[in-house]
Amino acid sequence: MYKHDTEVPEFILSKRIGILTGGGDAPGLNAVIRAVVLTAEHHYGWEVVGILEGFDGLYHGLPVVQLNEANVRDLLARGGTILGAANRGSPFAHPVPQPDGTVVIEDVSHEALNRMKSLGLDALIVAGGDGTMSIAHKLVAMGAHIVGVPKTIDNDLGNTDVTFGFDTAINTATEALDKLQTTAESHHRVMVLEVMGRDAGWIALHAGVAGGADAILIPEIPFNIEVVCNKIRQIQMSGRNYSLVVVAEGAAPVDGEQQFHIKDDGKGSGRLGGIGHSVGAMLAECVGAEVRVTVLGHVQRGGQPTPGDRWLATRFGSAVLRLVEREQWGYMVALQGTHIVPVTMEQAAQMKFVDPQSDVIEMARDLGIVFG
Repeated sequence: MYKHDTEVPEFILSKRIGILTGGGDAPGLNAVIRAVVLTAEHHYGWEVVGILEGFDGLYHGLPVVQLNEANVRDLLARGGTILGAANRGSPFAHPVPQPDGTVVIEDVSHEALNRMKSLGLDALIVAGGDGTMSIAHKLVAMGAHIVGVPKTIDNDLGNTDVTFGFDTAINTATEALDKLQTTAESHHRVMVLEVMGRDAGWIALHAGVAGGADAILIPEIPFNIEVVCNKIRQIQMSGRNYSLVVVAEGAAPVDGEQQFHIKDDGKGSGRLGGIGHSVGAMLAECVGAEVRVTVLGHVQRGGQPTPGDRWLATRFGSAVLRLVEREQWGYMVALQGTHIVPVTMEQAAQMKFVDPQSDVIEMARDLGIVFG
């Protein structure tokens, strides 16, 4: 566990620290920025500058933002990121449009390193998920001084118990389930809620249990729709006239594949979408009930962070500067138990999935929840 004195140690020299927010936005990013700046100023006497638009802004040479207590003071409860983010932007795979309409992928990682040198950065802090940590790990191997803060609403980053943004996302999804339950009961409907979760079903699992779902479909457990239909039939026979089903966007049937709204989004992967409506159509056919589908979408990323996410983001933002102090390049702060510890970015980039054999899944099944 990290410890430090309240006074600035005399041996700590002045440093110039950069910070960027990579990948998709998440509630708590601004709280991280605030914590980094306040800790740098009050404890270390270091200067902090913000890199705009993630790694894209770094190698494209966008102007930096001077950060200080005055301009971060009110960021704690603010959603999004004041620095902007570039989802899937990577200096190792920069798309360059050609005159003939094609796109050539170029490695411009050396430009990113040169920019860090030209800015006079002693260290760069990156807040992001597995993609951001993978990029940072490669840059560290090239000699860059980079440390990381774990961020993702999906909670799928390896070697940390929780990532900030997750608590806000499950609060949003649970609130949606609470509201759907009242209208489902009033109109005798089956309500299907599609939530985010491309490869990991943490949001669906936590919100589903907290919101009283009858079925939870996640990427880690391919589902048989007949199992869900049987569950709803049992509920109907018991006299309850409504049901709640939560579906992660990456869920897929045992004999099928994940559904994509866009097969190729031009960023190296497709855009998931449609599984909620497919499940709704199948349920309407097999149980003969009125079914409504709600796709929560980017609402899960937005809004004010919960107190839990503000607390965690602040702990991470302050602790990451100790990695800088100790020159632990290539490491990320992580929460393990109640302690903040350093883990390598390589470890962090290994995604964390819901274990189908875990006690959490067993608990949900014991409650009568089905996973298809």
